[in-house]
Amino acid sequence: MRSYDPLSVDELGRNAARTLMEYPADVLPPHESFVGVGVYTLHYIGAFPAYTGLDEDAPIYVGKADPPGRRQGRTSATSGTAALYRRLSHHAESIRSATNLDLADFRCRWLVLDPVWIGLTEQVLISQYRPIWNVVLTGFGNNPPGQGRQDQQRSRWDTMHPGRESAFQLRDRQESVDDLITVIASHRNPRAIRPET
Repeated sequence: MRSYDPLSVDELGRNAARTLMEYPADVLPPHESFVGVGVYTLHYIGAFPAYTGLDEDAPIYVGKADPPGRRQGRTSATSGTAALYRRLSHHAESIRSATNLDLADFRCRWLVLDPVWIGLTEQVLISQYRPIWNVVLTGFGNNPPGQGRQDQQRSRWDTMHPGRESAFQLRDRQESVDDLITVIASHRNPRAIRPET
């Protein structure tokens, strides 16, 4: 049976994702601050070897900025908050800190949304694009570890792109940079790397 519900939750999430991707990519962070919460994508256009040949329109990372207090279940007004802009600025600082990345090689897109659509739209974008920094090289969006959590391992992202001060205090991963490059290559082209028989 053929059916289509343009007002289904999934279709509304896909519509928001399409709308976001129709906007032109901008510098990271955007030149001017703006108010709102929502979703965003980061795009890489540089020459870091593991990312060579990435489609400029395919995000390397997808993220969201929820209203303040949402994780604790507190309702919070979204008017007046620049949470989305602050999140993009925070990511720009992380990239600036990395010893082997150049912030000038990054672009971003963002879309201010009602909070009810933020998580759904982020899920749609991650499912559609499977961005390297969401799916393989995890840890980019992490906040600095809290007290008592310094014994955790350094993230894959911080292993590949060292420089963030908060990561220096963490334990080394067992995976090497070469291991991570192999994982990224397999993710980008699953048929190119096959197990030996």
